[in-house]
Amino acid sequence: MRRRVVITGMGCISPVGNTVKETWDGMLAGKSGTAMITAFDASKHKTRFAAEVKGFDASAMFGHREARKMDRFTQFATAAAMEALEQSGLKIDEANRDRVGILIGTGIGGLGTIMEQMEVMRERGVDRVSPFLVPMMISDSAAGMLAIRVGARGPNMAIATACASGNNAIGDAVETIRRGSADVMIAGGAEASLLPLAMAGMNVMGALSTRNEEPETASRPFDKTRDGFVMGEGAGIVILEELEYARTRGANVLGELAGYGTTDDAHHISAPAENGAGAAMSMKLALEDANLTVNDVHYINAHGTSTPLNDKSETAAIKSVFGEQAYTIPVSSTKSMTGHLLGASGAVEAVVSIMAIRSGIIPPTIHYQTPDPDCDLDYVPNQSRQAVLNHVMSNSFGFGGHNATLVFSRFDS
Repeated sequence: MRRRVVITGMGCISPVGNTVKETWDGMLAGKSGTAMITAFDASKHKTRFAAEVKGFDASAMFGHREARKMDRFTQFATAAAMEALEQSGLKIDEANRDRVGILIGTGIGGLGTIMEQMEVMRERGVDRVSPFLVPMMISDSAAGMLAIRVGARGPNMAIATACASGNNAIGDAVETIRRGSADVMIAGGAEASLLPLAMAGMNVMGALSTRNEEPETASRPFDKTRDGFVMGEGAGIVILEELEYARTRGANVLGELAGYGTTDDAHHISAPAENGAGAAMSMKLALEDANLTVNDVHYINAHGTSTPLNDKSETAAIKSVFGEQAYTIPVSSTKSMTGHLLGASGAVEAVVSIMAIRSGIIPPTIHYQTPDPDCDLDYVPNQSRQAVLNHVMSNSFGFGGHNATLVFSRFDS
């Protein structure tokens, strides 16, 4: 019999709140996390706004000395993991530490550290570069540093599949438990790339919205007037446990991760396939893995980036998988509120999916005003909605053609 995997703890840092509760309350209120950029002078950029994390004080949380040894994405990951571990009640000690692993995804990793130390080298010379440069900039630093902090000696790695990284990290962590390599996995995604270079790169690709006159409403997934995504930052972490292990220690189970599917478009490095074939296969595989049918899914948390191509492609993929049933399933994009957290997006949306199941509330797609004939599903426009949710699907797609789909279920003992 396959090992069942459940969620026992969740943590979140997002542009609409620095805890799970703050983020969830902000989403139900339809709060936009987007505003003009404060982290750097963006006056020369085509896009001058983003969805920044607000009021996050790493020095207060970790101490100034420790905070300086972490890139911002690692700070986010660690803060979210501490919240998740506290909720789970999991104690990591000599008895279990070899069976507790960590898998944290990131699309870009420590780009902020790289940019900062490039300036140090340019202005002060090669010998003045920080000795912490390499351990801070590498993509696996969040997973590695968290392991040191909590003493987890099980499987430990990072995954980088662009904007699918968070979902792939959680899905692969589930597979690690299923195959018996760990009893517990701390999994999710983190990103902190609201930086001049990353913004410039996204702008020249034409990926970002340029609504500088109305930034709060710039992220408008599935709306006909959408013109690009809004860059965001943050982290989401979940504690995954093998069911019997969780039961034995008396853990409070929040939900079950029942299905995982992942594919690649093999089409284009940045543009999705117009018919959404790769995304559709990812969804089909996740349903098969969960042993569910199209009639069992009660809500889809869409990738929904607010780009012309993605939203059209994802809509086509959903209709390809669900057929006529697609028109009866609520679909919403919480990126309308958080912006696009890149490698952290799927992990934050995993938290959202579990909260939706537990509360019986579907978060809205805000800023939806003008219907698009190519996007003709029920996008839960502008207001949250009550519903009985037993199974929720969450999609994440990334540059490189990566697709990753998770299916969460209400826990049934």
